[in-house]
Amino acid sequence: MKRILVIDDDAGVRDTVREMLLREGYDVDVAENGSIGLKKHSAAPYDLVITDIMMPVKEGIETIIALKDIDITLKIIAMSGGGNSGSLDYLKMSPVFGADGTLPKPFSKDELITTVTALLHDR
Repeated sequence: MKRILVIDDDAGVRDTVREMLLREGYDVDVAENGSIGLKKHSAAPYDLVITDIMMPVKEGIETIIALKDIDITLKIIAMSGGGNSGSLDYLKMSPVFGADGTLPKPFSKDELITTVTALLHDR
């Protein structure tokens, strides 16, 4: 069973994405920021990480870079809702820093599952 880590500071997003992935048969864990996510991945590596871009403590781009430093083959999906902070620009730039896929919020279950399946099948 493929293991997925969802990192987002919004509990509603974390729980919703987790539930969608659980229903598809994935083993899913969550973290509320990049620092916690990195610790969890270091303790027991995941097959895929889905991370928000704009978060306190350790934001998404830093998290992506750190995860790729640990495991260059790790598949990572960056997600962001945009807003006034310009985080959609960071989302567009995230592949430069190691993201293998992106999901602009809000996204549908089909968009999530299609992106996850494509990346995990490629691994």
